[in-house]
Amino acid sequence: MRMNLSRCILAGLGLALASQAQAATTGTIDSKLTLTAACQVNGSSGTSGVNFGALDFGTKDALFTTVDAQVIGGGGGAISILCSAGTVPVIRVGAGAHDGQSAGGSRALADGLGNFVPYDFYTDTGRTQLLAINGTITLPTSSGAAQTVNLYGQARGKAGLPAGVYTDTVSVELSF
Repeated sequence: MRMNLSRCILAGLGLALASQAQAATTGTIDSKLTLTAACQVNGSSGTSGVNFGALDFGTKDALFTTVDAQVIGGGGGAISILCSAGTVPVIRVGAGAHDGQSAGGSRALADGLGNFVPYDFYTDTGRTQLLAINGTITLPTSSGAAQTVNLYGQARGKAGLPAGVYTDTVSVELSF
């Protein structure tokens, strides 16, 4: 009887050990990330209200003839455009608030009292390559590194301008 009991214990132990062996199931996990093309202007992202920079002609006396300036981006230098690799960034410099209000330039700075200073944008330092209203600047295909865009301005004085602060706001669009 003892032998039978031992056999039963051993058989039970074998069953217990066999039931503790775990079954294995294998499979996969699918992972996914979708990237969309994107650009940053002067280090900022967004779809509206992005600051492309400022064209500041400084302070001149009311009898000036011409004054030159460069659009300064957020970092204190030229405009910086950083886009996804493989995109072709295109900047369109649109209309200003006072375009055509003063002879001598396609754009105009206004003092809010009906006085205007004509000015224009140019794509070269010599100010010979005029950038018309709604003109575009097409950048090389992006490698994923920031690209610099130099944009220049020239304002022209005219007789009878009163002292004051003259401003304009120009729309800009970046497509890619």
